[in-house]
Amino acid sequence: MANQDRLFEFNSAKDYTPWLAVLAVVILSIILLWSFGRVWWCQAGDYSPWSSDIWTQHNSQHLFDPYTFTHILHGVLEFWLISLIFPKWSLAWRLFLAIFIESGWEVVENTDVVINHYREATLALNYYGDSIINSLGDILACGLGFWLAYKMKFWFSFVFFVLVEIILIILIRDSLLLNIIMLIYPIEGIKQWQIGA
Repeated sequence: MANQDRLFEFNSAKDYTPWLAVLAVVILSIILLWSFGRVWWCQAGDYSPWSSDIWTQHNSQHLFDPYTFTHILHGVLEFWLISLIFPKWSLAWRLFLAIFIESGWEVVENTDVVINHYREATLALNYYGDSIINSLGDILACGLGFWLAYKMKFWFSFVFFVLVEIILIILIRDSLLLNIIMLIYPIEGIKQWQIGA
């Protein structure tokens, strides 16, 4: 395996640079989310790491929830696209770019404009933004998805992507692709199906 494809190769100080950049981006996103007034953890005072019900005030407030799996898929997609566009970058720098994109999305997603759009256009009727710990969990999930796509190679990671999408549609009537559709071009029929009408 070439050195550029080893994620945890530390032979010199420059090998630490992408990891320090990842840490800096994550810390900056946490600071920005805090400056937006995001709560650190669930407002209801429940500090369990997992919340399974997307229809309660606990959605997007815990470290992990069903939407964590969509963020794993973010990482899979980002691995594919970044590796296609920047094939000569080391794996660590490609991971940095994926974390940079994901962290940027977490910040944008928690602006009032996007929160209100989610509430109007998607099934997230009671969505008031992510907690900081949830955003951190989403960033970690993206990193996990990136690593899984790297380890599984394209066809296995493609099958994984499709299976996760199907399971999410069955269990929560939502998925990464449905989320993207409803965010960009809301379809009333999908929204009604998602809320069980």
